[in-house]
Amino acid sequence: MNKITKLSMAALLGLAVLSTAATADVKKGQKIYLKKLKAKCGFSGAKFAHKHTQDEWENIKEAGKMGAEVTKICPKATLKPKYENDVYDFVYEYAKDSGNVPSC
Repeated sequence: MNKITKLSMAALLGLAVLSTAATADVKKGQKIYLKKLKAKCGFSGAKFAHKHTQDEWENIKEAGKMGAEVTKICPKATLKPKYENDVYDFVYEYAKDSGNVPSC
């Protein structure tokens, strides 16, 4: 019984640590859009995020085409892979069907 308890507690702690490290951030994605993409795109983050619905953004992300989609929407812009998760969270949060409007 003692081994099972220790093992389950270790697994729970491991999952808690991994889940917090793997999350992206909407606010960070908004800042990345403002700093890296807005000038090259020439329009606001709201207009950028409204190019697709939440389901469409999710499908793009799952297909691994986030960077390609950013370049398709903004031909002058490129998105580094390290920024994809945060920008995805931003566009998903403020997608066409979300009802949310960003402040940028």
